[in-house]
Amino acid sequence: MNPKISDFGMARICGGDQIQGSTNRVVGTYGYMSPEYAMEGIFSIKSDVYSFGVLLLEIISGKRNSAYYHENPSSNLVGHVWELWKEGNCTDIVNESMGDSCSKEEALRCIQIGLLCVQEFADDRPNMSAVVFMLANNDVVLAPPKRPAYIFKRKYHGESLSRSDGTTSANDGTTSANDVTVSIVEGR
Repeated sequence: MNPKISDFGMARICGGDQIQGSTNRVVGTYGYMSPEYAMEGIFSIKSDVYSFGVLLLEIISGKRNSAYYHENPSSNLVGHVWELWKEGNCTDIVNESMGDSCSKEEALRCIQIGLLCVQEFADDRPNMSAVVFMLANNDVVLAPPKRPAYIFKRKYHGESLSRSDGTTSANDGTTSANDVTVSIVEGR
């Protein structure tokens, strides 16, 4: 009954001296994929760090990344935790069922490590050995996290797309969800 974290046959193999690569076939669950992999097919040793960060935030909160938040319906778990972090209210996200199994300080430390793992740019994320070191050593001072990727999601019942910078764009069919335009409207 000891849970283990593993991949599901979708891991990318890097050569011994290779730290990143690219692919034309992106597979996986979008809420857990690093942004550079999901959008550009670029994978690296930091891709799994992003996924681990999402998983860590899910464990602490007891909620899925794709959960709906009444107070901010355009946000996923990563975005919701980021907003709470900026406001200094991260203890609000800690799952009540954790009870006394960890202290408030331990939970906040795990949240901060999770946010470090989901930072938007791969170069800003720690590598997994650093993550393990941070989790195992409470004396290590943690850097403040930078803005994460994927901190917004489309409103399914609204007419706008909320963005992390607070702006919205019309979603009336004249623009795309990612502000990319297509100049060739006919198929090949």
